Formats: sequence, structure tokens, C-alpha cells
Amino acid sequence: MEANMTQAMDFIEGDPVAVLTTEPVSRLFDYLAPAGGVSIGALVKVPLGPRGVLGVVWSAGTGFDKSKLRPISMVADLPPLAPDMIEFLTRVADYNVAPLSQVLRLATRAPGLLDPPAKRKLISLTGRQPNKSTAARSRVIDFLKSEGGRPFAPVELAQLAGVSPSVVNGLVQQGVLLVQDAPRDMPYPRLDPNHPGKALSVIQADAAEALRGSVRSGSYNTTLLKGVTGSGKTEVYLEAVAEAMAQGRQGLVLLPEIALTVDFLERLQVRFGSRPAEWHSGATMSERRRCWRAVASGEAQLVVGARSALFLPFQDLGLIVVDEEHDGSYKQEEGVFYHARDMAVLRASITQATVVLATATPSLETWANAEAGKYTRLDLPERFGTAKLPEMAAIDMRDEAMQPNQWISPNLRDEMRKAYAEGSQSLLFLNRRGYAPLTLCRACGEQVGCDSCDSRMVEHKFQNRLICHQCGAWKPIPTTCPSCDVAGKMTALGPGVERIAEEVAEVFPEARVEILSSDLSDSARGLKARIEAIAAGEADIIIGTQMVAKGHNFPHLTLVGVVDADLGLQGGDLRAAEKSFQLIRQVAGRAGRAEKPGRALLQSFQPNHPVIEAILSGDEEAFWRTEAEARRSANAPPFGRMAGVIVTGPKEAEVYEIANQLARNAQPLFTIGAQLFGPAAAPIAKIRDQYRVRLLVKTAKGAPLQKALRQWVAPIKKPNGLRIKLDIDPQTFF
Repeated sequence: MEANMTQAMDFIEGDPVAVLTTEPVSRLFDYLAPAGGVSIGALVKVPLGPRGVLGVVWSAGTGFDKSKLRPISMVADLPPLAPDMIEFLTRVADYNVAPLSQVLRLATRAPGLLDPPAKRKLISLTGRQPNKSTAARSRVIDFLKSEGGRPFAPVELAQLAGVSPSVVNGLVQQGVLLVQDAPRDMPYPRLDPNHPGKALSVIQADAAEALRGSVRSGSYNTTLLKGVTGSGKTEVYLEAVAEAMAQGRQGLVLLPEIALTVDFLERLQVRFGSRPAEWHSGATMSERRRCWRAVASGEAQLVVGARSALFLPFQDLGLIVVDEEHDGSYKQEEGVFYHARDMAVLRASITQATVVLATATPSLETWANAEAGKYTRLDLPERFGTAKLPEMAAIDMRDEAMQPNQWISPNLRDEMRKAYAEGSQSLLFLNRRGYAPLTLCRACGEQVGCDSCDSRMVEHKFQNRLICHQCGAWKPIPTTCPSCDVAGKMTALGPGVERIAEEVAEVFPEARVEILSSDLSDSARGLKARIEAIAAGEADIIIGTQMVAKGHNFPHLTLVGVVDADLGLQGGDLRAAEKSFQLIRQVAGRAGRAEKPGRALLQSFQPNHPVIEAILSGDEEAFWRTEAEARRSANAPPFGRMAGVIVTGPKEAEVYEIANQLARNAQPLFTIGAQLFGPAAAPIAKIRDQYRVRLLVKTAKGAPLQKALRQWVAPIKKPNGLRIKLDIDPQTFF
């Protein structure tokens, strides 16, 4: 209770208090405050049925009969959630029409929060001398002296001193070494905001000072930091991080991919002298607990993490950076649906913090907010130092003499040969994992599909598997058709990155080829090693999916070839043009980031498509204006509001029945002037044996959409196993 005893208690022993648990129930439960009292925001353990569950004291009791209340079982030895954190969680739930208990779960996803702080044994010098000096004993004593008396765990000390554990134990018994209990979760090293950073150009320095000023103001502001690839956006916003720490406030940097985290942490160590806390799925459970506790106590000055780091219990959050803010991975589409970029702006508005949205290709929502004056905008129009933006051109595939099962045009091959002869790297980009997207029987036409999903299985030749990219199920690549039993007629259709690698190996047999794809990376550490090897020049040709577009710096790369620039333009996705523009511009930006000039070539069957022309012209503002006007005329986001509704369940008939009930009883939507589209089968109608039907709600920007959605869905009685998912501001429609 020490963490809670330093402040006045909101409730004394026996007072009724309302507790929000992380269980899937949509109401508060009343309990009695325990001995010593309790504060709002305290993390507690409470009895719920026969179990003890995690909860947070949310408010005074709701009026339930006090004589029937049970007391809180335990109060965690942790600081209470701050009032601004409680407000943030409440508003996240309100905005995203999500159960508040499930939003609280996002904020408490660290192991052992209710456990007392764990201890471990550490050994240090006492100053006494051993009764007999030996070489091994001297090594232990000399090592500890060289480390300034810093304590070590027994096993670690023996290993570092190069002795057996018995030597360490002998010194302990003689009183030369002292064993003491210490917290298992060691504090993070202090970061130095005054540690010298890299020299900035005049443009960078001006942008950095503007961000520092925003942080110093102590008031809410959101800034779009738009800089071309290689312009030094990171170094600029690190100045804002330094200012937040200098002001004694905490900072958070969100990254879209765990693969970026390792390299980024090393950059921060150079900038601030030590590594910050990190929060992502690749961190161990003990590291996640350590980070959560350090953030809650205010000890962690800076956290670098994935989107879920936004729900950590910061004591005084002064800065949030959303790096690559346009990236689609900031949208959470399981459990609680939310967009981390938008929730970052919400959280900063509550804590009076600065938000920096950094990108070379902003989302249309961010661009429009900057145009409307809601966000400040800072531009970095040039690459840092001598590097220049790559020259860009299209290869008209209608004019190329392509052979069967050939995907790299003669024109692109020639450019790759030139780069190879010059000792430079080439990158081929195709946003398709695996070897081929479709396996077909030429005898009967059967397309091999997933048994649990309404999707075709993708051939991964390197793993000798067909894999479903929806549920992860796999089966061996068949030699006999599973439908007609004819052998020798199974054919892989279309290219994936593995097939491109096969073609590259035929054309460039001596070249060192590296594939960067999420399914071929066994761990973040392994991926880091591969990326470092590429950056050091240990590959001649890189073949990658969208992973290669996410901020990597390959100084030897001078040629980028987009194998299928038309791929993202297919289908009816509202954001198809925006996503294609962003992705291809980001990929092209990998070329020419050092002294050698770069070139990007786009293979396209429709080089006159407006998106392709916009990419090649480099007139990004014209593209955004055109895209914005098209959205505005259609009353589509960001100039209108949308909500996706996904009805899922194991029985197809029940799913359609509930979806039709929703369509028949949509009066709450019509009262706010909304339009309802559907129900219709989702483009992928079954995933993991769950049938999926979609509806889409569209309304004006200022309409009370969330309130109408709650009124619409609340009366529906759902069969067991059926779920209605609401997706505010949907990013995809699958």
C-alpha cells in the first residue's frame, strides 16, 4: 500500500465504491473500501463470483444495498490511474462505441500487476579482504571495483569475472561480498535531454525550434511534420522529445512496425545517452511489467512502442510522436476497434500535450486538418546533406516484350544490370507475400481454398506450403488435385515475392539476393540482422513487400523497381488511390539516400492513371487537393462520417437474420440523416469458420453518430456465439 499511502484517500474503510473490472461485462460493481481506505483510480483485486479479478476504483458506489456488498480483496502497490487517464479511457470507449471494461483491459495488459514487487539477489563488495587471496578471487574483486561497485546477480557475476559460482559463494561466506535483496524490475537509466544531437540544417533547426516551442507552451497542439524521405524528420522531432524531458514531462514515440524498433532504440541511445523504455509484442512479459510500472510511477521518461503503448498509465504525458502517421497498422481491427493516430490526438488534448504526426505522405485526414488550420504544418522539402530525391519514371508494360511466367520487364532488367555492374543495390517491390497468390488445377479448374475461410490459399514455395493469409492455416503443396484426383495438373498462378526471387536468380545467378517479407522473418532480432546486413552492402538485389517501405535506410540502394504499380488500384476501396500513392512514394524514397543518385521505375499497364501520373509528377499537393475534392463531393471521410458494422457467427442463417433485423430497425440512424448500405456478404465471407455480413453507415460529419449506433444496436438479442462489431471510421471494408 506504500504507493497509495502518500495521498489522501477518496474513500475510508467501509465506504461503498464502484469498481470497473476487465471482465467482459458492461457495468460497474459495488464493493466496500478496505482497511486503510482507497482512492479513485486504484488498481484492486475484487471477488466476482468465485474468482478474484482485476479492477479499478472508478467512482463512489452506485447505490447498491450496502449490507450485501463484499469488501475489496486487495489494493495493488501501484500509483492510482491519474484522472486524465480515466477520462481518456472513458472517451475512447465513447468514441469507438466499445465496452469500457475492454478499453480498461487495453490499459492493464501487463503481467503481475497485482503481485507484490518481485525481488532478486544482488552481490556487492563490503570492503573486507579474503582470508586467502587466489587468482580467481582477485578476478571477482577487481571486476567489481572496475564497475564502480555496481551490484550483480550471483550467476552473472561469476560469468563476467570468469570464475565458477563456488568462488563467488566462498567470498560471500567470508563476508567479502554482501548479498542483498533488490527489486527485480530495475529502474531505467536516466536519459539526458542535453546530450548533443546531430547537427541540423537551417530548415531542420527552424522546424525543431517550432516543436520545442510547442512543448514549452504546456498547451495542446498537433503538428504535421511533413518531410520528404531522407529529410531528417526523426532528428527534428527528437528535439521535441528532448524538450519534453527537459520540462520534466514524459514522452511517447509510436512506431508502426516492431521491425523498426530495434534500430530506432539504438538511435535514441546515441541521442540521449541511454535506451528508453519499450513496449510492443516482442518485449518479454517481465519487460512489459517493468515498463508499465515505470510509466505509472513517472520514472520512465520516454517510451517507444507500438499502438497499444498509447494506453500506458503516464503520470504527465507532454509529447506524443506518431511516426509514419499514415501507416495502416495504426488501426486496431480486433477487440476494441480504434485508430491510434486519432486516439493520440484525443489523449494529448486531455493532458495538454504536443502531438507530432511525422510522415512523407500524410493521410488525407491529417492533410485536411492541416489545410483547415486545426493542425500546425511544418515542411522539410529537401533531403539532408548531399542526397537528392530519386528520378521517377513509368515502364509501359503494354510496350514490353514479356515472356510467359516473366514479371520483370526487359527495361527494368537492363537498369538492374547497370546497378549491379556499378556495385549498387536494386530493390524490387511487390506487395504480395509467398510464391503465388493462387494454385489451380488445369484439369478441373479447382482453386485450392482454405477449409475454414472463404479465401484462396497462397503458395509459399520456400516453406513447401499453401498458407491462408486470413487464419494462418496451412497444408502441403499438393501434387494431385484435391477435387478431381488428377496428378501433375496443379499450377501456381500469378507472382509473389518468392516467384520474383526465382526469376531474379535465373537472370542474375551471381547476385546476392535477399527477401524481406513478414512470413520469412522468424524474429525481430533476426529481421534486424538481415536489415543491417543489407544496409552494409551484403546484398545486391532486395525483393520485398510493404515491409521495405517503412523507414529503412539502405545507403547503397540506387534503383527501385515497382513490379506491379497497378496492384493497389484494383477494387472498390475508398482509400485505394491514397494508399497506392503513399506506398509507392514511400518505396521509391528508399533509393538514392546517400551520395549516389537514385531512380525509381514503376511497371504499369495504365501509366496514364491519375494516381500513377501524380506519383511521377511529384506534385503531391495537387494529388491531395484532387483526392480531397472527390471525397468532399461524395460526403466521404474526412468530410463525412462512416461506421462499419460486421455481424459474425458460426451459423450463416443466424448471421443473416441478425443483419436483416438491423436493416429493418434502423430508425435511430435515419433520425440523424444517415444512410444505411447492406446487409451484404463481406468480401471475405468466412474467416476461421465464422460467417461475416457487413453493413455500412454513412452520415454528415457533425451528426451524433455514436449515440445513434448505440440506440440502434442495443435492442438486438443475439444468439450465443454471434457478435456485432462496430468500426468507427473504418479503414478497410473486408
